[in-house]
Amino acid sequence: MREYLLTLCVTAAVTYLLTGPVRKFAIVAGAMPEIRARDVHREPTPRLGGIAMFFGLCAGLLVADHLTNLNEVFENSNEPRALLSGAALIWLIGVLDDKFEIDALIKLGGQMIAAGVMVMQGLTILWLPIPGVGNVALTQWQGTLLTVALVVITINAVNFVDGLDGLASGMVCIAAAAFFLYAYRIWYSYGIEAAAPATLFSAILMGMCLGFLPHNMHPARIFMGDSGSMLIGLVLSAGAISITGQVDPDALQLFLHSEKAAVHSTVPVYIPLLLPLTIIAVPAADLVLAIVRRTWRGQSPFAADRGHLHHRLLEIGHSHSRAVLIMYFWSALIAFGALSYSVSSASMWIVLGIVFLSAIGLLLLLLPRFTPRAPRWAEHLVPPRYRRRRTGVDPVVVLAEEDRDPRPPLVAGVSGVNGATAVGPRSRLLDGRKAESSR
Repeated sequence: MREYLLTLCVTAAVTYLLTGPVRKFAIVAGAMPEIRARDVHREPTPRLGGIAMFFGLCAGLLVADHLTNLNEVFENSNEPRALLSGAALIWLIGVLDDKFEIDALIKLGGQMIAAGVMVMQGLTILWLPIPGVGNVALTQWQGTLLTVALVVITINAVNFVDGLDGLASGMVCIAAAAFFLYAYRIWYSYGIEAAAPATLFSAILMGMCLGFLPHNMHPARIFMGDSGSMLIGLVLSAGAISITGQVDPDALQLFLHSEKAAVHSTVPVYIPLLLPLTIIAVPAADLVLAIVRRTWRGQSPFAADRGHLHHRLLEIGHSHSRAVLIMYFWSALIAFGALSYSVSSASMWIVLGIVFLSAIGLLLLLLPRFTPRAPRWAEHLVPPRYRRRRTGVDPVVVLAEEDRDPRPPLVAGVSGVNGATAVGPRSRLLDGRKAESSR
């Protein structure tokens, strides 16, 4: 565990320290697209944050290769090299897209090629545990097609949810944390060495997201762009493919009677990992809804719009930060709920806890529909929106006073490009005008 934590910390530190210089480079390189109609930010913000995340990935793998115990992962498996090869390819495609806005079909083809590169180097699904059937071996073509499909779906699910500051990196970090706990349990508790690569991948993925989050939280100083969102989606899918398709469920020896009994017993364990969509269920649901919505309207599934889940939260009345936290909550509930169920599927307390937390989540979603008013003696303790309106005062004027920013405006000069540069403060748009083109 100490070596995994060291790898995580090194990855996070490298990603964090490189994000500042990468931001300067993105501004100089002109990787600051104009604000589009579906964007929620008000100032052009540099992309290319995936550059720092990729070098954090490389640093994590390099450190792990020189540690005593984790070095065995590189000696006994070719999966870390397969991950690095696929990650480098998808990262290059993302960098080109962040700078030049390449076609969606070209990106899709690049994602399939990156998945194929990993398959060629051994990172593929070899079998599936099927409830009531047993351990089903896959042919080479079946394993390849299923692996490519999982990688492409996961990459695009993460890419679709990257619409608010800190949303994608935070949600993937939550999923990676749940994934790490599961993979470490399989590797340490059952002594299955085949789970070690997935444990390493999830630790590195957590480091990449944690290192980038301080720069990406609202108001974001830099976006990860497609170079970052596609990269972390590929790393997440690689870990799921590694542990799902290459760990023999019969090796867990939960039941010694038959392989079917072993698989049936481990269904609660393997269901969360057969498809990464159950771990990133929120972005996956957003992906499916977006495809259905756009196809129903006669648009391309890759056409941009403002119908994503995070956009709907903003329309309901949630603030930017609260919308992100609600998405975090649901991601953590699904990921850690599945993890708890895999540990003890017979516990009624786990089911009751998930139901209770789901009720809290629904209450948080509907919170803007209710505007409670504080009693007059406590009005000075709550924000203005919860105070009673004063009689004889125009409510429009009151709302304008409540929304007025008490801070003096900042002037954007040379150091005010994109709001926040490495040498200057953030500037803020004062007119709140709508943008005409689309993020």
